[in-house]
Amino acid sequence: MIINIKDIAEKDRNSVLHPFTQLQDFASGKLGEPTIVETGKGIHIQDAYGNQLIDGFAGLYCVNVGYGRTEVAEAISRQAYRLAYYHSYAAHTTDELAILSDRLVKMAPGKMSKVFYGMSGSDANETQAKLVWYYNNLRGKPTKKKIISRERGYHGCSVVSGSMTGMSFYHDHMDLPLPQITHTGVPHHYWGAHLGETEREFSARRAVELDQLIEQLGPDNVGGFIAEPVLGTGGITPPPEGYWEAIQPVLKKHDVLLIADEVITGFGRTGSMFGSQHYGIEPDLITVAKGLTSAYFPLSAAIVGEKVYQVLEDGADRVGAFSHGYTYSGHPIGAAAANAVLDIVEKEDLPGNARDVGAYFQAQLKEKFAQLPIVGEVRGVGLMGAIEFVGDRESKTRFDPSLKVGARVSKTARDGGLIARAMPHGDILGFAPPLVTTKEEIDEIVLIAEKAVRSVMDDLVRGGQKL
Repeated sequence: MIINIKDIAEKDRNSVLHPFTQLQDFASGKLGEPTIVETGKGIHIQDAYGNQLIDGFAGLYCVNVGYGRTEVAEAISRQAYRLAYYHSYAAHTTDELAILSDRLVKMAPGKMSKVFYGMSGSDANETQAKLVWYYNNLRGKPTKKKIISRERGYHGCSVVSGSMTGMSFYHDHMDLPLPQITHTGVPHHYWGAHLGETEREFSARRAVELDQLIEQLGPDNVGGFIAEPVLGTGGITPPPEGYWEAIQPVLKKHDVLLIADEVITGFGRTGSMFGSQHYGIEPDLITVAKGLTSAYFPLSAAIVGEKVYQVLEDGADRVGAFSHGYTYSGHPIGAAAANAVLDIVEKEDLPGNARDVGAYFQAQLKEKFAQLPIVGEVRGVGLMGAIEFVGDRESKTRFDPSLKVGARVSKTARDGGLIARAMPHGDILGFAPPLVTTKEEIDEIVLIAEKAVRSVMDDLVRGGQKL
């Protein structure tokens, strides 16, 4: 298909409200022209100008099986020709939906029972919040409604999920967070540990802080705790040693439901099928999206554990129908796409690839970046990783934000042919390549990233920055 690039760019500027974009700079042209993405294959995308880029972030952590998988496109096409849509209200279903739901219940960690579908991780976490409230209402605990999240946790940007997200810029000027949501400390040892505190000691302290917060709020008022197995947008930060081991007994002590937000970590990214399995987490509710369809079709799911579901079923005679749902809940095309993607995930053992290639990736990141004078921490697990830049390694002093070091490294890498994301809450370069990435492709990613980091280091020195 031949397109008029100038015409498309003009239409876009005049009509699209882009997420997470400085609106005035975009409208004025200060940000330049929009990137018109035309095609993708494997771990690469190509724009309308013919530039090919390595997508080192799999879109937004989501294109796990890579671009251009015809088997997924064919599954979508077959379903669209056969039955493009029917709802799942009032016990209607399709074969693909029933097969997918059975598959998810059996493959998910913990004792799961049912699956409720949406279109994004945000709406799935809205559903999880409503389930916490509904569950406690039905079992006669109407005050047990507060949900605790973590600072720097990311759970979406709708009203409830945006409140659960623990980053202030998601709240500012948006009248968030809601009063039902409270935040506890971020599990990041590098920045949060006391002098000489080991990871296990730090984890134990975070657990004590959570226990104290629940006591302060009142155990009869706290219904849920939501957390990502690995912090994603909050900095791609794996939990410190002993964290989940210390946190889970606190939740059980106070009868607080554990919601595992597996939107990023689900379906292989950590090297295990689910992040919960990787870290020994036993969730009551699980949120999945992104990797569920590898972003070939919008689909999310709230997977409901037996303990929660049984209360819902037992209460049905008293309260009637489960009054929650969306027009597109359980969309048959989304279900077909998910089944095709999960076929690939299992057949090609993408969790195994993330484990093996991921180990190589983590080793290469540490080898190339850990000793550089502007690098404070290199961290990651499986096929997700981050490099955090600091102005002084010894004192752990951040760069002046006006230097925009993380953003400069990201832009320089992009100019070199690699998409790696400048993460919020610090000068951080993040990676989350597709789970089909090879060791040879990891070498390309690391090489371009290293050139970008060294280039920005040279610029900082020329600008008078002491390293």
